[in-house]
Amino acid sequence: MNAPTTAHTPSRQARNLRWLLSNLVDEVPGVRSVAVVSSDGLLLLSSEPVGTAGAAGPGGGPDREEHGAGESSDGAAPRREPAGRPERGPRDAGADLATIISGLGSLTQGASKLMDAGPVKQTMVAMDEGSLFVMAISDGSLLGVHAAPDCDMSVVAYHMALFVGRAGHVLTPELRTELRTSMELDQ
Repeated sequence: MNAPTTAHTPSRQARNLRWLLSNLVDEVPGVRSVAVVSSDGLLLLSSEPVGTAGAAGPGGGPDREEHGAGESSDGAAPRREPAGRPERGPRDAGADLATIISGLGSLTQGASKLMDAGPVKQTMVAMDEGSLFVMAISDGSLLGVHAAPDCDMSVVAYHMALFVGRAGHVLTPELRTELRTSMELDQ
């Protein structure tokens, strides 16, 4: 496994969250990229590379190798959709997806307050060339998924709910700090 070498060894909870995130991308058809964002808009986890190192980092799952942008596990060019677009998130950057997730989360929370509608549980945006899903995790943290336009939205939402259920109780302030620090070290 080609992982970035740092003096920091991720905790079991951090490794588990990274594995869950990688599994969400690898196992759910149509998912292009995934990011977890803290309540203050900082990227905690991403399925896309950050800098030159993969954001999944150490412990990203069994036998998972990290690859640079535009490179698949076999070294080939990324798979392409019929429209000729690479199967990736916005501009291949987890930070861009995190910015979008944070902004959309803030916008929908503001709308909910104006409408006295209670907490926002999930937001979905359907576009010609993709879909964006945002789901609340806990304490204001958000899970965002960028998916292909032909994805099965109910399957994506179901797997997001599973991730939220598994991640919500372990995403403590200490783990958030560890994940932020890890993301900064990977840049």
